[in-house]
This record gives sequence, structure tokens and C-alpha cells, in this order.
Amino acid sequence: MTERRGGLGRGIAALIPSAPPAGADGAALGGVTSGVRGGDAYGTPEQSSPVSRETEETVEGSVAGAVYKEIPIASITPNPKQPRQVFDEEALNELEHSIREFGLMQPIVVREIENDQYELIMGERRWRASQLAGLEEIPAIVRETKDDALLRDALLENIHRVQLNPLEEAAAYQQLLDEFGVTHDELADRIGRSRPVITNTIRLLRLPLEVQRRVAVGVLSAGHARALLSLDDVGHQEDLAKRIVAEGLSVRATEEQVTLKKSEGPAKEKSAAKKPIQAPGFDRLADRLANHFDTKVKVNRGTRKGKIVIEYGSVDDLERIAEMILGQEARGISEE
Repeated sequence: MTERRGGLGRGIAALIPSAPPAGADGAALGGVTSGVRGGDAYGTPEQSSPVSRETEETVEGSVAGAVYKEIPIASITPNPKQPRQVFDEEALNELEHSIREFGLMQPIVVREIENDQYELIMGERRWRASQLAGLEEIPAIVRETKDDALLRDALLENIHRVQLNPLEEAAAYQQLLDEFGVTHDELADRIGRSRPVITNTIRLLRLPLEVQRRVAVGVLSAGHARALLSLDDVGHQEDLAKRIVAEGLSVRATEEQVTLKKSEGPAKEKSAAKKPIQAPGFDRLADRLANHFDTKVKVNRGTRKGKIVIEYGSVDDLERIAEMILGQEARGISEE
């Protein structure tokens, strides 16, 4: 998704301890013992260099109680709350080759669930590739992590590396909202994403399953999917999704098709006398309101009067919209 932005709250550097300076004897730094080479998650070798002051500060600020170990691959089970469901086979094979050639450049992150048994927190792709490469042991950072932090940490890692498809990301956001019991704004603060990004991504879950499948496999982008959400009729959404794939429509062309479809008016069988009068400017006004409230807005005009319909996806979403309209007076309005 081209609209992704960086700037996660703590960042992965604060979650995974960095390697110590060359020649370190493995003593703990700020509660962290480490001894692996630097490098990225994809197995790309990194030239050794003295650890900077910034890196040392990162190590000292790392998660307390985390230690470095070489642990048997067979003793590790995947993260049951891993938001990422699709692992590219070609990329996995490339990482396997890199591990065979250079070794694993960055340890995985696990937690101990019982004696000598571990559960993945971060690095499932590296763990899978290491299995394919035939490794019996794998470098790992073992740290204490509560159950309610498993999904958050796995989501942060995947967002940081832009590895989730839009539907996986939407489902993960929704699960975090449900588990934490927070609003969109509070979740945005916790994971370092903007509230509109979270809200608009979650809206993708409203699409029909057939359209969601196309988004999940990458034939439809998140931009295409958001444009389709402007259509009320599920059949119209599915039909236009097929056209996007067949004709290679851009997001801009898709938006134009959506506007055209919406301007066609009610079904022919309805009486012409009952059709609402809709001036072209009203569609533009509805779009401006939709952008302002980050949700779908309809502006319907009758012969003398009309109405504005603002959709909301949850109680939290309703409170957010009410607060935008009423200000602080709207806080807790749903509990009254």
C-alpha cells in the first residue's frame, strides 16, 4: 500500500536487543545478553562495525529480562496470534538459500512457555526458512511476554516490514480493538499509526468475501477496495471488482466508475415521481463529508427538504463522529 507511513511508537529496535560491540564476552547489557551478528530479517549480511552510542543506548533501553540463546528449532511453536497468514514461497526459498550461505543474521524472538519449550513472538519467516535450510538450532532472544502482547508485537513487526496484506492488517486491527477494549484513537496511539489509517483499513472487512479474496491475493489493492466500499450494492461491488482485474483499471479509474454507478439513480421499476432530486454538486458535497468524517456519507435531496446520512461501524466509531460534530460534549454519549 503506497499510503503506508512509518513511525511506529517504540519501533522494533526497542523490542529486540541489539548485538554488543565486537569482542564483548556476552555479559548482560541492561539485562540483555546477546552475541549474534547484525543484519536484517531477510538474511542479508551486514558488515561488522563498532556499535555506536545510539545502539548502546538502544540496548540499555531494551526489554528487561531478555537473553540470547541458541535453542533447538523443534522446541519452538508458532505464534497462535500471528496476523500474517500468507508467506511467499519464492521469498522463503531465497531466505533459505541466504541462511545456508551466510547463516541467520538476526535472531528470532520467543518466549518460554514451559521447560525448554518456546513460542514465537517475532520472526516466523526466519524460523520457517531455517527449518527448510536444515538447521537444528536457531539463535533467539528469549524474553517475557504476556498473552495480550503477542498479537501486538507480531503486528508491529509485520507493519514495520510491510509484510501483511490489507485484509490481514484489518483483521489484526479489529482483534486488537476487541482484545484491548480501546477506541480507534487509543489504538492509534499504542501502535504508532494514524487513526484514519486504522479506521479505513478496518472498513475493508465490510467487503463481500469474493472481493476480500481478491484483495488478500493482491489482485486488488487497498485503494481499489476502499473505492468499492462507496457502492451500497454487494453485487455492484463484485461486478466492478471483476472489471478491475479484467481491464486493469487504476484506482482513479475505479473511483470514476463508482461515481458513474452512483449517479445512475434508483432502479427503473421505481416511479420517476418518487426519485430524489440529486444535483451534481451534492455528490461532491457527500464526498467531502465522507473524507472529513472518514466514513460513508449520503446527501439525499427531496422536493423541498432532504437528509444527510452518516454511517458508523461501531459504538466507538459513533462516539468519534459525534465528538467531531459536538466537541467534548459528545464524550461518553453512548453510555447515557
